[in-house]
Amino acid sequence: MCNLYSMRKSRDELIRLFGISKVDDGLSFDLPAIFPDALAPVVTLDHNGARQLSMMRWGFPPPPNGGPRPVTNVRNTRSSFWRNWLNPEFRCLVPATSFCEWTDTRPKVPHWFALDEARPPFAFAGLWRPWTGERKGMSGEHRLYAFLTTDSNELVRPIHAKAMPVMLCDEEAWDSWLTGSMEEALKLQCPLETRDMGIVAKGQVEDRG
Repeated sequence: MCNLYSMRKSRDELIRLFGISKVDDGLSFDLPAIFPDALAPVVTLDHNGARQLSMMRWGFPPPPNGGPRPVTNVRNTRSSFWRNWLNPEFRCLVPATSFCEWTDTRPKVPHWFALDEARPPFAFAGLWRPWTGERKGMSGEHRLYAFLTTDSNELVRPIHAKAMPVMLCDEEAWDSWLTGSMEEALKLQCPLETRDMGIVAKGQVEDRG
């Protein structure tokens, strides 16, 4: 389960890469360590189908009797908990440049994964929802997001065997996730090829890029 990632690109780089038409005020960029319940930039579609960039908080509210922790990762897309949020209007792209997994055995050692040493941006396949309640001491309306996970590939499996995030790395995949049918979108819930990514740092939590 991924509970830490980074997004080290600027506003202009994200606008250019993802073809953003509208950017909300108050966005933060160049984020070296994004943890659950933090705010981070997310790409959604407006009512005209144009891409917009806004800040959302990481983690859906937990299910009944699910404990207090927000739900950050989506694995079982057949669950009724996620069914309504898989429709196109609630799909989103979560820009990232790397993500962190800890070894399953102790001592737990953090490993940072990225496309390559230069850490070009990619996107997690995400879902978002509006929600009213209290988060981080703030009551009111919130926009929350989580992202899909899938089976670990051969690179991630020795570190974290259970799962890895769904990484979307090109315009075709981004468009399919945001606008495709349910069947088309869920075909993207698969691990990135091992040859297309690498371990870029390990041994400390802080992102070294």
